[in-house]
Amino acid sequence: MGEQPLYDLAPLLELMALGAVIALAPLLWVWHRNRGAGPARRLQALGLLTLFLTFDLVLFGAFTRLTDSGLGCPDWPGCYGNTSPLGAHAEITAAQTAMPTGPVTFSKAWIEMIHRYLATTVGVLIIALVLLAWREHRKAPLHGPRHPWWATATLVWVLIQGAFGALTVTMKLFPAIVTLHLLGGLLLLVLLCVQAVGHQQAVLRQPPAPIPGTLRAALWACLALLFAQVALGGWVSTNYAVLACSTFPDCNGQWWPAMDFTQAFEIWRPLGLLSDGSHISFAALTAIHYVHRLAAYGVIAAVVAVALAMRRQPALAGQGRWLLGLIGLQFLTGLSNVVLDWPLVAAVLHTGGAAALVTVVTWALAATRTHSAPALQDDTQAPHGARRVVA
Repeated sequence: MGEQPLYDLAPLLELMALGAVIALAPLLWVWHRNRGAGPARRLQALGLLTLFLTFDLVLFGAFTRLTDSGLGCPDWPGCYGNTSPLGAHAEITAAQTAMPTGPVTFSKAWIEMIHRYLATTVGVLIIALVLLAWREHRKAPLHGPRHPWWATATLVWVLIQGAFGALTVTMKLFPAIVTLHLLGGLLLLVLLCVQAVGHQQAVLRQPPAPIPGTLRAALWACLALLFAQVALGGWVSTNYAVLACSTFPDCNGQWWPAMDFTQAFEIWRPLGLLSDGSHISFAALTAIHYVHRLAAYGVIAAVVAVALAMRRQPALAGQGRWLLGLIGLQFLTGLSNVVLDWPLVAAVLHTGGAAALVTVVTWALAATRTHSAPALQDDTQAPHGARRVVA
């Protein structure tokens, strides 16, 4: 049997058609639920649904990575040149027979392809969001995050994410690529969340809530810290360094274990190897794990402080409670990854908690403005209206 090419575009059109068919169900649901509503309500419903399914996609991506299914189909975009593992039965059987616990098995192939089906479906929904936004913009101009250029930028970014997904497979789980793919998924959530807030405010005719400038600055800092921590967590996961420290709160019985930071943060290298081809040391894996753990303490403190400040603002009290609950979940799932030998459910929830934290902070930023900022014009009014909402 010849070697399978890394890129086989034969099933691309079939995969795109399959994604369109799957996306029909949520699209029809949105239209049915809002058949008597105006365009603003339809945009809001479609935006929220796309945000929800993108969050599911991030979770399923974590499940794919954590079950070692990232190479379940060793080519892209199909599986051995087929739309599904059903058409690749002979190839998968041969690979699984040669290596029963290897990267290619029937279960791993299905997990990998379901991830691709869900990604294609999200892509189709974003295309629908773009088309609907431009259609409504031609009837009555949309402003702020409701402007169709936001949806267009989101479509461009999801295509870039698709390219990262392809590189994840063809570069054999290259740690830097896999980590960037994770961060790209969070950025996609941010883009969709900002638009969802804009559509909701238009439907409710609700202007951004005024909050102190210091709190908005703290929210921006919190978002930056969360992205940095997710990058460190992704680096832990993609390098399989979760079990490098097996005790808590110390690491392998030491408060400062042997660590090699130079190897640990050599970014551009294959999985398990250094750039010179030698194997990465256990001390480097320990450094990867321990840096993420130490940084987590600072991030937890920052998120708790911001959440408590948010609870003193009526417009953000709910988001503040969510942040406190989610940061507690992150601590518990992170702890269980260490002391319970990396259980799958906890590991997936840990990624989901990080994505939820980013989404909640983004929502809080998108739904507010500083006290001194000028109020935004309500673009849901008639075109000749000049009404402004004053805090």
